[in-house]
Amino acid sequence: MASVAAKPLHLPAATTAELSSLAPYSTAASVSFSSARSQSSFLGLRLALPLKTPCFRKRTEGRGLRIEAAAAARPTVLVAEKLGDAGLELLRGFANVDCSYNLAPEELCAKISLCDALIVRSGTKVTREVFEAAKGRLKVVGRAGVGIDNVDLQAATEHGCLVVNAPTANTVAAAEHGIALLASMARNVAQADASMKAGKWQRNKYVGVSLVGKTLAVMGFGKVGSEVARRAKGLGMHVIAHDPYAPADRARAIGVELVSFDEAISAADFISLHMPLTPSTAKLFNDETFAKVKKGVRIINVARGGVIDEDALVRALDDGTVAQAALDVFTVEPPPKDSKLVMHEKVTVTPHLGASTVEAQEGVAIEIAEAVIGALKGELAATAVNAPMVPAEVLSELAPYVILAEKLGRLAVQLVAGGSGIKGVKVVYKSARDPDDLDTRILRAMITKGIIEPISSVFVNIVNADYTAKQRGLRISEERIFHDDTPEIPLDSIQVQLSNVESKFASALSDAGDIRVEGRVKDGIPHLTLVGSFSVDVSLEGNLILCRQVDQPGMIGHVGRILGNQNVNINFMSVGRTAPRKHAIMAIGVDEEPDKETLKEIGEIPAIEEFVFLGL
Repeated sequence: MASVAAKPLHLPAATTAELSSLAPYSTAASVSFSSARSQSSFLGLRLALPLKTPCFRKRTEGRGLRIEAAAAARPTVLVAEKLGDAGLELLRGFANVDCSYNLAPEELCAKISLCDALIVRSGTKVTREVFEAAKGRLKVVGRAGVGIDNVDLQAATEHGCLVVNAPTANTVAAAEHGIALLASMARNVAQADASMKAGKWQRNKYVGVSLVGKTLAVMGFGKVGSEVARRAKGLGMHVIAHDPYAPADRARAIGVELVSFDEAISAADFISLHMPLTPSTAKLFNDETFAKVKKGVRIINVARGGVIDEDALVRALDDGTVAQAALDVFTVEPPPKDSKLVMHEKVTVTPHLGASTVEAQEGVAIEIAEAVIGALKGELAATAVNAPMVPAEVLSELAPYVILAEKLGRLAVQLVAGGSGIKGVKVVYKSARDPDDLDTRILRAMITKGIIEPISSVFVNIVNADYTAKQRGLRISEERIFHDDTPEIPLDSIQVQLSNVESKFASALSDAGDIRVEGRVKDGIPHLTLVGSFSVDVSLEGNLILCRQVDQPGMIGHVGRILGNQNVNINFMSVGRTAPRKHAIMAIGVDEEPDKETLKEIGEIPAIEEFVFLGL
């Protein structure tokens, strides 16, 4: 077993014209590689041409060529939204700084061609038109905060522009605001304040509830969620948490028990939301969820507004299912002035103040300033959210394996049962090549991306993969096994193992008890070839249904008819078995996601012992 060491990147060859355009990324030319999920974007390569400088020196190293900037003109940084003084001071020590706030879109487009970097908060939309108007000069966009919904990442990558954010500086501020809302809601502080200012004295109306001894469910046990848990423990609350991918040992260290989603919401007196807004969490708290909560539960949300179905929450408040809610975020911000949720007497609201402390604002300003300066110097930013830097020839050769790696990560993480947490990830590569001739950094990054992105708002690429994995407690090791084949083929197979976890599909467990999936590339297409101890062969295009069944005639036709009746197209099917008439795994590739009734009908086939749907 061996971890892959980072290697210096070299330019294979360069013309005089190309060299004249290379600057602060002086260690190598960078290759933009989209973090989007489509195959076509993975293959969309282009050189990122950084700032022009008047003087260069060159040094040959083997067959490669390093370009180093001997002197560089001061870059120009456009700060389009208010930034703390400490951050501005850092920027001015390195660059010319233009603070122009509240620019209209056309004004931003007019200015941007004169700028090397742009810093925004959440109010400025950095669209494709902005990158086109920059005419190649804009080299880094800094988002002073966590979310990057207002930056067109695809356009940034296509135009060779690095995007960085500031994900850590406001953690404590957001956690403190969550606790402030928790306490003020429990004691009706906002309502009582408004009542008194209206000239009333209503002591009996605003009797609150105590926090001591109550159960708080923290939904999402990342940086903010864990800080909320620490503070709630100090208030005498019993804290449980749901996060299928959080390390159980980290939760235990705080004195928090990780439980399933249903266990968390049914046991909680208070529910505090700290999950990212992803397709799987959008409107997660809906009518169906509220039907499972303890009657009279109280809800706090300082994460993302879209994780709550706001109409469903109003209904739950009206019928008493939810006693109170305290909200800092909304699906649409600012919410409509006639919003029933905002105006509801049982709801305490604030205008997205989670990061709004003096200390957090200064911290964010410093963090984003340091990231932008580092990027302009050509350093690899740990907070980069796009544009991995990989030699073009390596990326071109490994492109189909990159897609395979991410999909294996996505498959593996979806097989983990909630509450167990991921303790360790092992990646096994079979190859005929010498280890020095196989650069697997991009593959390791894409496996990390596949594991983390479906359940997180973090964007993972080769720049930030190792940092992101470490921050989330993922221990990733790599092993190479020699496979006697032609060295012209980079890899025979990639295997992903998740150790010490529970699986929602027991057949995915190997004899050693690890979740195990393996795949290879056939004719340029990624295929799944192993699940647990069962050999299969199914194309990883579309989505996947895995079924463990008693091996008997008619099973393929039976399942096929059920899917066909619901107009679900099967693109591939494979069956692997231990022995004739014993047990078998049926892997079915489908273009569409079957509805719940269709999946239920498949599960009710007597010969099927377990099954799982996996989205790719």
